[in-house]
Amino acid sequence: MEILSDDMLLESYYTAVQLKLDPAFIRLLATEMQRRNLKPDLRLGA
Repeated sequence: MEILSDDMLLESYYTAVQLKLDPAFIRLLATEMQRRNLKPDLRLGA
């Protein structure tokens, strides 16, 4: 996960939620966002 930029991580999260991918994968992305102190913008579909 460390090789993903913050922007790519957020984009991956939004896309995973939009596509209704595996909840475990979405939680993995959310955990990494929390570790980086990133907040998803709920207006963007997350």
